[in-house]
Amino acid sequence: MALVVTTDGRIGLAIDGPSGGGSRMVTADEVAELDRTIRPRWVLWSQDHAGRLVAKGVRLTTCWDVVAVHRLLRGGWSAEPGRIWAASHDLDVDTVPRPGPGNLFDQPAADDPDPSGPVRPDGHLRPDWADGGWSATDDTVLRWACLALEVARRQEALLTESTAPRRFRSTAHAESTAELLCAELTVDGLPFDRTAAVALLEPLIGRRPRNEADAAEQRARRDADVLRHLPPGVHFDLRSPGQVKSLLRFVGIEVPDTRAWRLEAIRDAHPVVEALLAWRKAERMATTYGYSWLDTHVGEDGRLRGVWSASDGAAGRMTASAGLHNLPADMRVAVRAAPGHRFVRADLGQIEPRVLASVSGDAALARATLDDDLYLPVAQQIGVDRPTAKVAVLGAMYGQTTGHGAQVLPRLRSTYPVAMAYLDDGDRAGQAGRDLRTYGGRLVHTSNGPAPAGDQEARSRAAAQGRFGRNALVQGAAAELFKVWALTVRARGIHLGARIVLCLHDELLVHVPTERSDAAALMVADALQEAAHRWAPDGAVRFVADLSVIDCWADAKD
Repeated sequence: MALVVTTDGRIGLAIDGPSGGGSRMVTADEVAELDRTIRPRWVLWSQDHAGRLVAKGVRLTTCWDVVAVHRLLRGGWSAEPGRIWAASHDLDVDTVPRPGPGNLFDQPAADDPDPSGPVRPDGHLRPDWADGGWSATDDTVLRWACLALEVARRQEALLTESTAPRRFRSTAHAESTAELLCAELTVDGLPFDRTAAVALLEPLIGRRPRNEADAAEQRARRDADVLRHLPPGVHFDLRSPGQVKSLLRFVGIEVPDTRAWRLEAIRDAHPVVEALLAWRKAERMATTYGYSWLDTHVGEDGRLRGVWSASDGAAGRMTASAGLHNLPADMRVAVRAAPGHRFVRADLGQIEPRVLASVSGDAALARATLDDDLYLPVAQQIGVDRPTAKVAVLGAMYGQTTGHGAQVLPRLRSTYPVAMAYLDDGDRAGQAGRDLRTYGGRLVHTSNGPAPAGDQEARSRAAAQGRFGRNALVQGAAAELFKVWALTVRARGIHLGARIVLCLHDELLVHVPTERSDAAALMVADALQEAAHRWAPDGAVRFVADLSVIDCWADAKD
C-alpha cells in the first residue's frame, strides 16, 4: 500500500494486489486503523509525507521510503522525484527535465498518449508533476501514489539483484522506518527548559539585548576582555582567524592555525590565550545558541525542534538541524524531562571497534569484544598499556600514520590481520576514487575519481580519500546498527509510553513516564541485544551500552 499526503492534508491510498489493486482518498483515521489491523509496510515517497501524518496524530509502524532507499542504492543526497524515477527506470539522470518556464520544446508531442499525465513519452517524469503538481486534484494525488508503488517495486528488484540481497533489503527496511522516527523527532521536539537556558546564557554572554546597539555593546565588552591583555591602542579583529594569528604573533606565539585544540595546548603560554578560549566559548554561545536561537527553535510548549534526517548523504549517519547534533555540553542543563517523566539515556560503548570486528569477520578482535572494556584484551595482545591500545585502534580506523598509536600499528596488523585488511581495502578504494558499499549496502562515493599523482597536493588528496574510505566502512556500519537499535526501542517502547527524543551519534535519549522509567531502561538494554542479533546474526561480537535514568541530560556521566 502506498500513501501520499498533500500539504493541505488530503491523503491518497494506492493498493498493489494480484487483481490490480486500486486507489482512493482516505482519512487519517482510516490510515491509523489500517496500520493497526493490517500493519502493512507502507510505501511513501519521502519523510515529508510521514511528517504530515504525524502532525495529524498518525504514527505508522513501518514503511518503505522511496527517497531513503534511493540514497541507499545510489549514494549521496540528491533524491528528487525525477531523479529517483529515472534511476529506477534506467534512464539517464543527467537528462532529467527541470521545472521552469515553458517553451516551444516543452509542448506535448502530437503522439503523446497521456499529455496531462505524469510521464513523458521519453519515459521521464514531467517536471511540473515532480515539482508538486501531483497534488493539484484528488485524481493526480492517486496517480502519484500509484507511481510510488511502481518505484518501490523496481527498487526492491534492484536490491534482490545485489550481492547480499537479504541484508541489503533489511537495511532498506531499517533506513525507511528510520525516516518515520525522524518525522516523529521533528514534530515532537526535545524537552527543553527555556528558563534554565537563560540562566546559563546570562552570566556567559549577558542579558538579552534590547536592540542591535545593545548587542554591539555586549560584543565590544566580550572583545575587551581579550584585548585588555595587549598594550593600549593595539586592536585586532577577534572574528578573523588571520587577525587572531597576528595577535598571537604580537605576543610572541607562532601557530599554524587557531583551532581550539591547538590553543588549549598552549593556554599557559600567555594570559591572552586563556582569554581567547573564554571569548570563543562565549561568542559561539551568543551567535549560535543565544537568545535568537532560543526564539527560533524552542516553542512555547517547551520543545526544541529541528529537522531530522536518517542519512547525512555520506556514510549514512542521522543528522538534525537547529544545532541538535552540536549542542554545547553546557547547554545540556536545559534538556530536562517534562513533569512526571524521566529520561533513559543510553550510549553505545566502544561501538566502532566492535562494529569493525563484526563487519570484517576478525575472530581475534571479536573475542576482545566479549570483555566490557575491549581495549584491555587488545592491550594485552599487542603488549602495550590501555591508553596506547585505544589510540592505536582508533588511529587505525581513522588512518592515523604518525604519533604514539601509529608506532604499534605493525603489532595490530599481526594480531588482527583480517580487520586491518578490511580497513586497508577501504583505504585503497578511497585513494583510487572507487565507490564503496557499507556492510548494509549503502553506496558511499569517495570522490569524483582517483587523485592525480605527482605532487604533494595530489598525494595529500589521495591520502585524505583513503582515510575517508576506511572510516566510512566503519562509520556507515555503525550507523546502520544504531538505527536498528533505535527502531527496536521505538517499537518496544510503545506499551511503556516511551518515546525517543534524541539520537546523537551513538546515544539515545528516551522520554518516559516516571513510573515506567526502570522498565524502559531494561527495555532499551534488551533492545540492543535484539538489534545486534538481527543486524549480525552470528552473535560473535558483543555490543554494550552505558545506561542511566536521569531527569536532566547534564546528569549523565560520560
